[in-house]
Amino acid sequence: MTPIAALTNHQVRLARRPVGMPTPQDWSFTAEPVVEPSEGGILLRTLALSLDPAMRGWMNEGKSYIAPVAIGEVMRAGGIGEVIASKNPQFAIGTLVSAGVGVQEYALIEAGQAQRFGLHPIDTRLGSPSQWLNVLGMPGMTAYFGLMDVGQPKAGETVVVSGAAGAVGQTVGQLAKIKGCRVVGIAGGPAKCEWVVRELGFDACIDYKAGDVKAGLKQHCQKGVDVYFDNVGGAILDDVLARIGRGARIVICGAISQYNNTAPVQGPRNYLSLLVNRARMEGIVVFDYADRFPVAVKEMAGYLKDGRMKSREDVMAGGVSAFAQALTKLFTGENFGKLILQVAQGPG
Repeated sequence: MTPIAALTNHQVRLARRPVGMPTPQDWSFTAEPVVEPSEGGILLRTLALSLDPAMRGWMNEGKSYIAPVAIGEVMRAGGIGEVIASKNPQFAIGTLVSAGVGVQEYALIEAGQAQRFGLHPIDTRLGSPSQWLNVLGMPGMTAYFGLMDVGQPKAGETVVVSGAAGAVGQTVGQLAKIKGCRVVGIAGGPAKCEWVVRELGFDACIDYKAGDVKAGLKQHCQKGVDVYFDNVGGAILDDVLARIGRGARIVICGAISQYNNTAPVQGPRNYLSLLVNRARMEGIVVFDYADRFPVAVKEMAGYLKDGRMKSREDVMAGGVSAFAQALTKLFTGENFGKLILQVAQGPG
């Protein structure tokens, strides 16, 4: 094994705040020596990074649920790492962990920083490392608590989810089916729509790229929408608001259609439908549920094991140098499933 002192850490840092779609000029690529952890710390070799729509918001200046990434700072990202040096008895060398490693090849987590980095070991008996970035990771936790705690689905209700073939959407739809709901997805392109119906068991899927979402909702949600899990915002949110039933719950998870806008974010125009239908709209920030993650992991790992739930990942090779290209793929909708950037082979 290469001595720690001989290793170089290649990193991606935020060079400027993007205007519109992020470009390669928004990033700087740096390298620095890797150092040994001090007492109580660990050193991780990054194996894979989770690429998520939320990253676009983290690049912006302004108040949010989490501080923005500072100019010159390593870009924030969750990932899977392998412990390659440890002065912490809780983490042996070779342990696989999930943590906020950042877009870099090595991550140093010193004593007392475990909570800040969301550090915890992963159990590959419950799922593969890529599944720990999907159904068992942050997207899965977002889907679980957004649907169960905010959406509060009841058996027999109609649940609609946008971004249905994405990381969060695929889990929301499958979980809603397990709970006895009728599920209608909204996704882009016939391949994605066919997949969520045939492979994931959705009752129907509307291809927003093919045309009229309103017509699709009218066809597949004849009794109205009881729960809408929104990952895209914009015009699709308005279309669904026009079809909600009495007492509907709208879960605001994301608005990827708006993230790269240079004009002000387009808010819902049909919001008075909430009044007419005595409905509610509520946001979900997954970090609020961190103390309950183990409960959701245990439940959904069981679904993976018994075949009631599937987990599709779109793994892109290329390491940290491919980060800018991979991130663009996320916002153009080219990814099919949970987008992951492979940084290194491992363990080993």
